[in-house]
Amino acid sequence: MKSVAQLLAAKPNHTIHALAPTASVFEAAALMERHNVGALLVLDGDRIAGIVSERDLARKMIVSGRSPRDTPVSDIMQAKVRVVHTTHTNEDCMALMTDKRLRHLPVLDQDRLVGLVSIGDLVKDIISEQQFIIEQLEHYIAGERS
Repeated sequence: MKSVAQLLAAKPNHTIHALAPTASVFEAAALMERHNVGALLVLDGDRIAGIVSERDLARKMIVSGRSPRDTPVSDIMQAKVRVVHTTHTNEDCMALMTDKRLRHLPVLDQDRLVGLVSIGDLVKDIISEQQFIIEQLEHYIAGERS
């Protein structure tokens, strides 16, 4: 069972993409597009003020009729952000994400933001771990027959 710290260390790029609460929704969409990510943290200095996702853009902006260029992300972000710590396991994260229907979790080391894990990161890790176990079992079985 891997810790979130190990999961982050294995990611090729765990840059935290974020913007200020005063940034426009248009800026958020452009940043998501540029970095090919589905969510951005909203930071007020070093403090997590919220998270904004593609789902927020679609559900809250399109139906509102408001201009994305004139609307700050603070108006559509999710202000209550669930976080995990580097000591949590990938299974802890999966349970939380499944229970709360989340797709992204900020990661803290003590009180310092160190990364963001997505459901895709966790699924990729679980598949990799299962493939390793299968290979080991295949080698064991093949060795028993020789």
